[in-house]
Amino acid sequence: MTTDDQKRAAAEKAIEMIEPGMAVGLGTGSTAEHFVRELAVRVRDGLNIRATSTSLRTEALARELGIQVVPLDELGPPDLTVDGADEVDRDLRLIKGGGGALLREKVVAAASKHMVVIADWSKRVDALGLFPLPIEIVTFAPQTTIQRIASIVAGCGCRGNLIRLRGGDRPFVTDQGNYIADVGCEFIPDPEELARALSGVPGIVDHGLFLGMCQTLILGHTHGLEIVTR
Repeated sequence: MTTDDQKRAAAEKAIEMIEPGMAVGLGTGSTAEHFVRELAVRVRDGLNIRATSTSLRTEALARELGIQVVPLDELGPPDLTVDGADEVDRDLRLIKGGGGALLREKVVAAASKHMVVIADWSKRVDALGLFPLPIEIVTFAPQTTIQRIASIVAGCGCRGNLIRLRGGDRPFVTDQGNYIADVGCEFIPDPEELARALSGVPGIVDHGLFLGMCQTLILGHTHGLEIVTR
């Protein structure tokens, strides 16, 4: 299967976990979009669910396709959230946020009773860090915050600490009005240590390390699907 076929196959498998009456969290990104489109087919066929979205982009797509989308506060804890990942290791630790929606993705995932990650085989890694780690930061004094991030990344033993403000002189702005700093860690020896250190920095809203959140991983690869549960 092509990479896109793998994404679609993983999304279609995740659909099998959706039951009538469920509250569903809708992820963001190309793989999650396959899930949203397949879910919309089931909704048109009579499946009764309510949904909340991790981004304005996903919300717009879901509404266009006929899925009822409500705010998380109104929906309550999702029974199931289905989202993609930029990297996932053998312990189901993730890097997410390449699309810039990491804050909403993490809020929805943390509120959910069960998080399912769908991905193609290329997202499976032995160690996190090759994909740049997104960190959402406030717009006040971004370079000061970036300098602090660089010090922490180096102190946690990462091989690289190349940091750029996404968009450069015209910074990318998230749905929540913040900036994204992308950190080229290359290799993260201890994701939990790095997550703790980043969480204590004023100016950092949240980071793209999703640790202990994914309960089920559905990976598409050239010969079918691999399903891993925690």
